[in-house]
Amino acid sequence: MMSLARRSLLALLGASALPAWSQAYPNKPLRVIVPQPPGGGFDFVGRLLADRLGKVMNQAIVVENRPGSGTLVGTDAAAKAAPDGYTLLVGSVSNLALNMGLYRNLPYDSLRDFEPVGLAVGYSYTLMARKDLPLNSLKDVVAFAKANPGKLNYASAGNGTGQHVLAAALWHLAGVKLTHVPYRGAQAAYQDLLGGRVDVFLDLAPTARVQVDAGTVKALATSGASRNPMHPEMPTFTETGVAALDLESWFGLFAPAKTPPELLERLRTDLARVIAMPEVMETFRKAGGKPMGLSIAETKALVQRDVQRWTKLIKDADINAE
Repeated sequence: MMSLARRSLLALLGASALPAWSQAYPNKPLRVIVPQPPGGGFDFVGRLLADRLGKVMNQAIVVENRPGSGTLVGTDAAAKAAPDGYTLLVGSVSNLALNMGLYRNLPYDSLRDFEPVGLAVGYSYTLMARKDLPLNSLKDVVAFAKANPGKLNYASAGNGTGQHVLAAALWHLAGVKLTHVPYRGAQAAYQDLLGGRVDVFLDLAPTARVQVDAGTVKALATSGASRNPMHPEMPTFTETGVAALDLESWFGLFAPAKTPPELLERLRTDLARVIAMPEVMETFRKAGGKPMGLSIAETKALVQRDVQRWTKLIKDADINAE
């Protein structure tokens, strides 16, 4: 008859042979990598989701800001993290779609190296002009730019940012030339826009809304497929007839590829609960966002579509991050 000590030893060995994901999960804190500094869209979404998801999973979730080289450092760190269900990435159009076309030697592949957990919210961009610019619509801007190539300029938060890429694509599709003035962040761009030193600036709707509502800038158009409920009088790019272009910068959580299916299923189920919470949806709406509730199949299709579409647009428009 087997001794109690021997049975205990075999049981211990058997338990240790089980894969980590088959044991109680999660049994330690998770981390959410935000590939930008604190503040801004990435950080806002990451902290809100981490807080609510931690409560649903009954486990602490630590937000880790990993800025550097735009969004490259943090995103690459997440791509190379152990696929054990304990590291997640805040993914968006900029780091998972635009970067695929902007960098020749990108250290990660958005479609190969990540699995979506879920998309939570989408934000459109708002095109603004300095208050004293004698042009009152996107059509006026394009008409003036066609007659005066390079005379108008547009600000961005830096080379390769969403503000830069989307604006450059817009001017390319409209067939006009504006001079790009990159800044180190949106705050510096706003200072010069409000000071009348740059002509137009395209920024995420939640941030732009402050200036639009205050009347310190002229709101010209929105990048969304439909009008922004916060500014229903503002036309979309497509509605102006200038260019058939739309973009909403989606934000959500992604896991490293090869994360076990059982853990992905748990993460996806719990995140879906968080995204559907009325208070979470209301928080996003108040910030000018559009809550999202896509299936995983729809999410994968959206990410793939945006990677393909923006890689082509970036190359056609010869947009460079450097």
